[in-house]
Amino acid sequence: MDYGKFKYEAAQKAKEARRNQANTILKEVRFRLKIEAHDYTTKLKRAEGFLKAGDKVKAMILFRGREQSRPEQGVRLLRKFAEDVAEFGTVESNPTIDGRNMVMVVAPLKNKSEAKAEQNAVRAANKQAARDAKAPGAPAEPTAPAE
Repeated sequence: MDYGKFKYEAAQKAKEARRNQANTILKEVRFRLKIEAHDYTTKLKRAEGFLKAGDKVKAMILFRGREQSRPEQGVRLLRKFAEDVAEFGTVESNPTIDGRNMVMVVAPLKNKSEAKAEQNAVRAANKQAARDAKAPGAPAEPTAPAE
């Protein structure tokens, strides 16, 4: 093997490694203490999407006024949130009070590179299915008759 070929293959491997590398990002989901059920499910779905993509989620409850005197309700809400996202992630840091906010961090079960590889595999399978549907032996899509 000559040196030029070796150098080229090493560059290709490095390029592929860079493409598959992904940094875990900390995404944030903010709640209020008195959140309605539908709003909660919307925030929950958003957090699940972040965790599926391999990002950490920082769940934050904002306390206003007299709500600050009831931190146990905030802990209860964050524990419920942790139970609801348990299939996608695990609690990395328990609820802590940070000024007027209560914060909890949830880490994904699979890391960013695994999630990205899985997403690329699904995308490739979808592309292949689309190509098979447009195979050369298949009839072309019908066109509308000219008027």
